[in-house]
Amino acid sequence: MAVNLDKEVYYRRIKRLYANWKKGEDEFGKVDAMVVSVGVDEEIVYAKSTALQTWLFGYELTDTIMVFCESKILFLASKKKVEFLKQVAVTKGNENTNGLPPITLLVREKNESNKANFEKMLEAIRASREGKTVGVFIKDKFPGEYMKSWNDMITAEGLERVDISAVVAYTTAVKEDGELSLMRKAAGVTTEVFSKFFKERVMEIVDADEKVRHSKLAESVEKAIEEKKYLGGADPSTVEMCYPPIIQSGGNYSLKFSVVSDKNHMHFGAITCAMGVRYKSYCSNLVRTLMVDPPQSMQDNYTFLLQVEETLLSHLKHGVKLCDAYNAVLEFVKKEKPELVGKLTKNLGFVMGIEFREGSLVLNSKNQYKLKKGMVLSVSLGFSDLVNKEGKKEEQKKYALFIGDSVQINEEDAATVLTPVKKKIKNVGIFLKNEDEEEDEADADEAEELLEKGARGAALLTDRTRNEMTAEEKRRTHQTELANQVNEEARRRLTEQKGEQQVHKARKSNVSYKSVSQMPREREIREMKIFIDKKYETVIMPIFGIATPFHIGTIKNISMSVEGDYTYLRINFYVPGSYLGRQEGNIFPNPEATFVKEITYRASNLKSAGDPSVPSTNLQNAFRIIKEVQKRYKTREAEEKEKEGIVKQDSLVINLNRSNPKLKDLYIRPNIAQKRMQGSLEAHTNGFRFTSVRGDKVDILYNNIKHSIFQPCDGEMIIVLHFHLKNAIMFGKKRHTDVQFYTEVGEITTDLGKHQHMHDRDDLYAEQMEREMRHKLKSAFKNFIEKVETLTKEQLEFEVPFRDLGFQGAPYRSTCLLQPTSSSLCNVTEWPPFVVTLDEVELVHFERVQFHLKNFDVVIVYKDYGKKVTMINAVPVNSLDPIKEWLNSCDIKYTEGVQSLNWTKIMKTIVDDPEGFFEQGGWTFLDPEGEGSGEEGNNSESEMEDETFNPSAEEDEAEEEDSDEDYSSETEDSNNSASLGSEEESGKDWDELEEEARKADRESQYEEVEESSNRKRKGRSSVPPPIIKKRRRR
Repeated sequence: MAVNLDKEVYYRRIKRLYANWKKGEDEFGKVDAMVVSVGVDEEIVYAKSTALQTWLFGYELTDTIMVFCESKILFLASKKKVEFLKQVAVTKGNENTNGLPPITLLVREKNESNKANFEKMLEAIRASREGKTVGVFIKDKFPGEYMKSWNDMITAEGLERVDISAVVAYTTAVKEDGELSLMRKAAGVTTEVFSKFFKERVMEIVDADEKVRHSKLAESVEKAIEEKKYLGGADPSTVEMCYPPIIQSGGNYSLKFSVVSDKNHMHFGAITCAMGVRYKSYCSNLVRTLMVDPPQSMQDNYTFLLQVEETLLSHLKHGVKLCDAYNAVLEFVKKEKPELVGKLTKNLGFVMGIEFREGSLVLNSKNQYKLKKGMVLSVSLGFSDLVNKEGKKEEQKKYALFIGDSVQINEEDAATVLTPVKKKIKNVGIFLKNEDEEEDEADADEAEELLEKGARGAALLTDRTRNEMTAEEKRRTHQTELANQVNEEARRRLTEQKGEQQVHKARKSNVSYKSVSQMPREREIREMKIFIDKKYETVIMPIFGIATPFHIGTIKNISMSVEGDYTYLRINFYVPGSYLGRQEGNIFPNPEATFVKEITYRASNLKSAGDPSVPSTNLQNAFRIIKEVQKRYKTREAEEKEKEGIVKQDSLVINLNRSNPKLKDLYIRPNIAQKRMQGSLEAHTNGFRFTSVRGDKVDILYNNIKHSIFQPCDGEMIIVLHFHLKNAIMFGKKRHTDVQFYTEVGEITTDLGKHQHMHDRDDLYAEQMEREMRHKLKSAFKNFIEKVETLTKEQLEFEVPFRDLGFQGAPYRSTCLLQPTSSSLCNVTEWPPFVVTLDEVELVHFERVQFHLKNFDVVIVYKDYGKKVTMINAVPVNSLDPIKEWLNSCDIKYTEGVQSLNWTKIMKTIVDDPEGFFEQGGWTFLDPEGEGSGEEGNNSESEMEDETFNPSAEEDEAEEEDSDEDYSSETEDSNNSASLGSEEESGKDWDELEEEARKADRESQYEEVEESSNRKRKGRSSVPPPIIKKRRRR
């Protein structure tokens, strides 16, 4: 045969089989030889005989009889199969065969009864040990004359048959690394088919209110595995279903894997789905329950079922008896919800491998077999016959909940889930938005049925932030409620913080020497020269004939100049009132002391007779060395300042398992070194570790991550994993609260060297390659995220920005796309990144909201009033309504105004007198209704004397200061507001504007002109009559 047999695997596994037989435990101790006979039966999917063949050889060998004796092994097969088996029969020079019996190959004769071959095998059985008992798989019965004649020969010989199914199953249950990788792949395909096909299909059915039979839906799942996009790169010829998918709903549930999907229509209630994919003969299994509009009782029972599964997984460890794990779960249910004990499934799973279900290794109350590291189980547990008290129709009254996963047994840790399909309520609950149905609950059943047939929008619970509330009245009502809540919460929060006083940190006192004994005894000091003590970072200067030490930290700057025959060295010191730095302030430990502000030394540049060197050499050396020491000192101080407030992190617990989730060829931002370097990101027990190609390491612990954001490459040139941290971490000698890992997905280049054509083959090929690369990268990142979420038991969840809700804005210097996530507003593709936690936001204020302006600004005020407000500039005005809608859905108060406010003054006023602020109405001064109250924080003083609030005053001032030309164009438009920008946007030509100005002049009155001109004379120029008149009329 052209097919190769993996000899190493065969020798390794046959040795394991013989080793367990020699131990003589359980049924192995009762048999003298083992007989495995496989006939031909297309209807048999799983059989212990074929499973053993697959385990040993990698293939099923039909019409083959294997006899395992103590001192020899015999295979009886057709000529082609014998040729295949010769690969392991010829053992010359192979070290792996040590300790194994020799193999005898017998060729089956098709035209004869094979009596001679049977006699040889029976003779070998009689010679093996006592020759009285043979181990067989009792349940395996293959049809055909060939198998019948062999079984008759065994019976005629008087050999006793002993069933060895359980002991062989226990031997093969512990999987090798190669087997585990195949089972992980099978589980991965199952996960893909469920998530990307079945779940999406159910969503479509619910959304469109389709009527689909369970059996038809199950058939479509079976067809889905023929499509490569659901197989994660696996060859379709190696993939098959372990069993026909089982889909149940509408009150008829049987929580077993032996049932088939019935022909009833799917009911929009509790929908259970069980499916398993087999990859290269190795099985996997997955069970989930999707719930449409589940009542609270159903949600509570489902949440409890998840807790039961977590309890089971925590007990599934190496060395634990199957019955003990089952009983631990039973005790947990009895303790927490005893009424559900009778509803729990009778077994909680089984060992799985080449056979889907090992009947002897089932998780029940009686099984005494112990779990071993490397076993893979199909865990499946559920509650049946549950009653829905809110159900009105027959199919709504009863429901069942069923969940299951493929899990791998570990040494000490809880079992690892191989099918990481999210199963929390928010991931499997489908909530329908149908307000009409809610209002007409009391109507008759007929009316309800008509309403149910209407269009319904289905959305997962996680998408609730996208609910559309288009009614302006509802939005205003909600905002009024939020305004009251914001004021009350802020008043309470500030009252609690009232007693806390801000501690001002004193400037560190730099003492050069603690005692005189530490003073150096150098010759330069005795000669009254300037001496720099590098050890203690001190400059010793002669002052009035006394060597006086000054620490380098007290020196502000130094300068040296040469004037004629003399060199001057000028040293300036820090004193109270001098600038110490933006963050430090003018704080000294003892500000009442006497300070030296400046010292100047002079030395001759001329060498006198008898002097070894020019006197000014000392000043020149002092200047150079002081600069060096000062630089070193400032660098160290900067590093210490960076480290201030750094919270000490726990140590990263390294998981030595090779199967850790890992992403390679990533860049890190900010860079560790000056040049960017690639590296790999690996998830461990309690955190991530990034290792660069140079060997640099950056550790990020799970408990220090505030937001973990996954930015896909849709519409972007990079794909990003971003971590916004609770506490800053140090690397590259700086502290960072934002760390991201990314890779580029395309080249931002254009070839201008040749004529571009839309059907150019090279261009089409490049586009195709880029599309494939994007898809591949996205799949790799998603796979990594799913594994990490499973590893952390979903304590760490990655948020994906909602691109549809994004808007343009400039939080820093450049404009970028700001996108909301479920708990933040972020942009992680540009650097520096922008991340705002929504839970920390007090309110959002929109500035410069005027009809004639294309842009406005967004100000984010935090609940911590000591924190500086965040400004987002140049947001397009067409984004205003979508932003309001989003903020309203997130229960965040927003206000808007036409002016730019001085937020530094406003926040200082609030912090200094919080009680007075809230007595005057708190944040209500920002509401557009309260016009006059907005003057409190206004930094424009030119219009303060006007009794009438003038929304465009600031705009006028800014325009007036620009140029006379701008001013003149401003004066000629009287019908519009007094802004140059509005004239440009109106589209009128100069003739029309001049005509309008002349009309306005004729209508205006002198008194008004005079009064307005006097008021505006304080500025650089007066505003002409037409503008003033129109403004007063408003």
